[in-house]
Amino acid sequence: MSADSPLHGEYKVPGGKLVVVDLTIDGDRIASIRIAGDFFVEPDETIAEMERAVLGMRADSDAGSLTQALADAVPAGAQLLGFSPEAVATTIRRAVNSATTFADHEWQLLRGPALKPVQQMATDQVLTEEVGAGRRGPTLRIWEWASPAVVIGSFQSVKNEVDLDNAAKFGFEVVRRVSGGGAMFIEPQSAITYSLYAPIDLVKGMSFAESYAFLDSWVLTALQDLGIDASYVPLNDIASPAGKIGGAAQKRLGAGAVLHHTTMSYDMDGDRMVQVLRIGREKLSDKGIASANKRVDPLKSQTGMSRDAIIDSLVDTFDRLYGLTEGAITADEQARIDELVAEKFSTPDWINRVP
Repeated sequence: MSADSPLHGEYKVPGGKLVVVDLTIDGDRIASIRIAGDFFVEPDETIAEMERAVLGMRADSDAGSLTQALADAVPAGAQLLGFSPEAVATTIRRAVNSATTFADHEWQLLRGPALKPVQQMATDQVLTEEVGAGRRGPTLRIWEWASPAVVIGSFQSVKNEVDLDNAAKFGFEVVRRVSGGGAMFIEPQSAITYSLYAPIDLVKGMSFAESYAFLDSWVLTALQDLGIDASYVPLNDIASPAGKIGGAAQKRLGAGAVLHHTTMSYDMDGDRMVQVLRIGREKLSDKGIASANKRVDPLKSQTGMSRDAIIDSLVDTFDRLYGLTEGAITADEQARIDELVAEKFSTPDWINRVP
């Protein structure tokens, strides 16, 4: 790559500021670089020192090497507010890898209809694969649930996570998703769930952990607009000072797309949850007391708003930030969803693949 081929990268620090990098590469080395953004730094010459530190470094340097070089260049006593050497390193890697931003894409919105839990699992896989294949544009899907469910992570043990007798007693269907992470306790009007189906270019240059916070950054903006002091707690939790609000999971399918889905608690029956989920009995307190309501703080109690009003606010925020057009599942996609429900997601082999 020649030095006259400019590359551009952007990275919004979760809970912080926007970092922008423009650079050129000569051969395999960084030939020029400009670091900019809406962050704060004192003294001003800190940025110039950081720029000089990476000149001549290999363009394919890993995040650790870039972060170390940038950190070593920060003068003693300098203050970096709203960003960090690690954030600059991520932005450099995004520039080198020609990463895209949310605003670079035309996003579709799918909202409803209510689906059975097993249909939700198949829909996630199909729509991610369609985005990866280029047959579907990037999509935000707001889930509606037709019935209660326990959704376990791809690598979780059914018997370790779920009290199957109580699940059956209370009408909860047990399904397994394609992504990792922990169990989701779903009552249809008590949860807010959404998926992003995005090209892999959107998260290029980011670590797996960074991509979680990045893909949920718009939700933090929406929740903060509602007066909630929301923040991201690594690896995958959305929280407030009052307690956990929700959690995310991710899966790369093929080489072309990433699935990112998040479930937030709107309202919850904590007593019911610890009867259905075994893990709740151990995790909810260090004394083994079933007190889910102390660990999770639902959106209903924090806002006083209806579930639909909160969803409307989430959609409006995404639309304001990045744009949305109404979409629909195609006939071919629906046929593939139905096929996967029958051949994979409803089968004992899949549900009990980790017994």
